[in-house]
Amino acid sequence: MLDLKTGQLVAQQGDQQFYSASLSKLILATDALQQTLSDADRQLIYRALSLSDDNAMDVLWTRFDGMGAISRVAAAAGLTGTHAPDDPSQWGEVVITANDMVKLYAYILGSPVRDAVVHALSAAPATAADGFDQAFGLLGVTGVYAKQGWMYYLPSDVHLHSAGVLDGRYAVAVLTTSPTGSWTTAREAINAVTTALLGELGVNG
Repeated sequence: MLDLKTGQLVAQQGDQQFYSASLSKLILATDALQQTLSDADRQLIYRALSLSDDNAMDVLWTRFDGMGAISRVAAAAGLTGTHAPDDPSQWGEVVITANDMVKLYAYILGSPVRDAVVHALSAAPATAADGFDQAFGLLGVTGVYAKQGWMYYLPSDVHLHSAGVLDGRYAVAVLTTSPTGSWTTAREAINAVTTALLGELGVNG
């Protein structure tokens, strides 16, 4: 968690690396929104961020040099634990850390892409484009906009991530991996961590 006002960072295993799942959409969008875009491009970015639309991300990843975008944003925002995937076709395997995700939000909120990103994330529905229930972690908490990530990685690892901003002041990232293969177990775990964290801030999730 990063206090965007004071710069204070509080973390547990904040530098542990995870596969990004759909959090890579936030990184790519940060780069793409700094380029010349058509209305269609902007709609794809909106869908990738709000609905977590994988089809939109597939197009954006190819159209806007996804591999290069990850490297450019990592350099610009000082994301020292983030790097592009080993397999250029697998944008869900971008490597990230919780500390980097909160630093990314600090970068976004101080940049020209702020309004587009906040608008899209604030419109995220409970049900994603693929039908997945993305109302876990931070999503749905009053005063929060967030990007969610989920991925099943063979043979049994379930990845659930939630990264967002509370009341315009606190950037929060909760990244989890469960070896059980159970979405229910993973969801309960990330909800418990998020609830405890928000409780420290005096927020009822």
